[in-house]
Amino acid sequence: MRKICIFAQIFICIYTLPMLEKIDNLDRKILKIVMHNARIPSKDVALECGVSRAAIHQRLQRLIDLKVITGSGYHVNQKILGYATCTYIGVNLERGAMYREVVPELEKIPEIVECHFTTGPYTMLIKLYARDNEHLMELLNKKIQMIPGVTGTETLISLDQSIAREIPIREQADDAE
Repeated sequence: MRKICIFAQIFICIYTLPMLEKIDNLDRKILKIVMHNARIPSKDVALECGVSRAAIHQRLQRLIDLKVITGSGYHVNQKILGYATCTYIGVNLERGAMYREVVPELEKIPEIVECHFTTGPYTMLIKLYARDNEHLMELLNKKIQMIPGVTGTETLISLDQSIAREIPIREQADDAE
């Protein structure tokens, strides 16, 4: 077992090393800025980084091409839109391999905003927003639990979201600028 774990760690390091070498401290500084405010004008990013606007455009495009930046957009307040109940649901399947058949069925339920194939007590963990507890019960009983292969669910209602953030971007100490 130890050999497998060491192999996995080495494989992950080898696989991610080329990507990390392509991201320098200027890229990291740009990421910190745009993660805080995706709408910031490139000229302001350029000013803060001490480079030209063209350099910022090129760097951002490269980060998109490398799939470091995977999207940008607005965050909406679900409660104002009428979805007051945020719920995490642990889903158990007859067999873990059924995940590939169940996901397309879950995608048909627009209230589901995340779905993860997991280890631990559940085969899958989903996050959804419901208008209220009655709507949640309808989603569970008439949609999720009716999907072939789903054998059980456990529902966890979020009372409050205390932290919402992206991963931290740290500068590399040995990066020559």
